[in-house]
Amino acid sequence: MASEIVIIFDFDRTLIDDDSDRWVIKGMGLTHLFNQLRPILSWTSLMDRMVKELHSQGRTVKDIAECLKGVPLHQRTAAAIKSAHALGCDLKVVSDANKFYIETILKHHGLYDCFSEIITNPTLVDEHGRLQIFPYNDLASPHGCHLCPSNMCKGIVIKRIQASIAPHREAKFIYLGDGNGDFCPILKLGKGDRALPRKHYPLWELIRSNQEFVEAEVHEWCNGEELEHILLALIDRISGEDIKKAPVDESR
Repeated sequence: MASEIVIIFDFDRTLIDDDSDRWVIKGMGLTHLFNQLRPILSWTSLMDRMVKELHSQGRTVKDIAECLKGVPLHQRTAAAIKSAHALGCDLKVVSDANKFYIETILKHHGLYDCFSEIITNPTLVDEHGRLQIFPYNDLASPHGCHLCPSNMCKGIVIKRIQASIAPHREAKFIYLGDGNGDFCPILKLGKGDRALPRKHYPLWELIRSNQEFVEAEVHEWCNGEELEHILLALIDRISGEDIKKAPVDESR
């Protein structure tokens, strides 16, 4: 039986080439307020406070969406995503950004339908038209992971995905990330999986400093061209490994 290939993307500075939260803060003139509140609010609460401020200024959800459409996404990254999807891989986003920002950007670039699941901080637009951002993890019920921020443990998310697949079929995981919060899920990968840290970013440094704890095969990348080349080569290699393992029909 061929292995399913599950590709998990972090979002900020991995799938896109910037930070979506900071893009809105800077692009919509919130830097001063952000700097004032940063020391006293958790990140997700701070992002919710930022969009609340925009609403109080008369800025709409549509205005935020227009700002997000300018976030840089490398054309080769987009091509890699489309190719991986066309090859039958199961693509997911696991991110500490938020649902509205991620969906807006993916839809703008025609990539939304390539992903089977987006796991991130939820959002809603209330009856007054204000965007609200909530933590993925209920802060009243701590997840207990010292490696991850209080609102989301990506390691727990990865274990849930692995458990949902394991009873039914074999899967090989490819995880692409850049930040400190991506180290915990990397530790949940096994020897048949691949970790793709962005070179010279915090995740890359953490893996280099803790190689003895990482079972997955590591492939570093710098930009969209390298991401596309490495990702598609790995998909081809994993598919080739499955062909070699397939039983030979000797009745012919």
